[in-house]
Amino acid sequence: MAVLRLGDDAPNFDAVTTEGNINFYDWAGDSWVVLFSHPADYTPVCTTELGRTAALGGEFQKRNVKPIALSVDGLDDHKGWAKDIEETQGTAVNFPIIADSDRKVADLYDMIHPNADDTATVRSVFIIDPNKKVRLTLTYPASCGRNFDEIVRVIDAMQLSDEYNVATPVDWKEGDDVIIPPSVKNEDIAANYPKGHTEVKPYLRTTPAPNK
Repeated sequence: MAVLRLGDDAPNFDAVTTEGNINFYDWAGDSWVVLFSHPADYTPVCTTELGRTAALGGEFQKRNVKPIALSVDGLDDHKGWAKDIEETQGTAVNFPIIADSDRKVADLYDMIHPNADDTATVRSVFIIDPNKKVRLTLTYPASCGRNFDEIVRVIDAMQLSDEYNVATPVDWKEGDDVIIPPSVKNEDIAANYPKGHTEVKPYLRTTPAPNK
């Protein structure tokens, strides 16, 4: 089975979800997608993660992002668990959860890691752009809850890079200075980065946030 790498086409699939049957590409449309898996329903760490994802619904919407979750449990379990999530996390689940009982999607995206557990999915995250390209992958151990602030941050960074041809430095946050890529020649900077720039080194040139 091939491992998905950055820049690969995200595999398409048909699936049963808590919001009905979907074709992934059709459902995604021209949005960015955060596809993330969790080991099992009715588990504590996942309960907090899905609640946090639901609470971020407005932030995802502002960024043209659709979240979608997956586990190998069935639809009835998903629907029952969603009630627990709303009760304990204070927000209703507002995105689909894939019921991947035949592990078809989990196998497509290499979410079953035998060294971790050969029957459950690991905590994988795939960020997929509107061209259906895999732009970021993260894999966490079962014991460690994901940082969804980081997921939002990296979406901001990638969208900014796509629109303005910039890179983002370590620990970058929305509004911080950004980096002019080395591929941009000095003589082209003024035309493309009108806010000016600072040359720290010939290969390290910064410019104020272009979207502010």
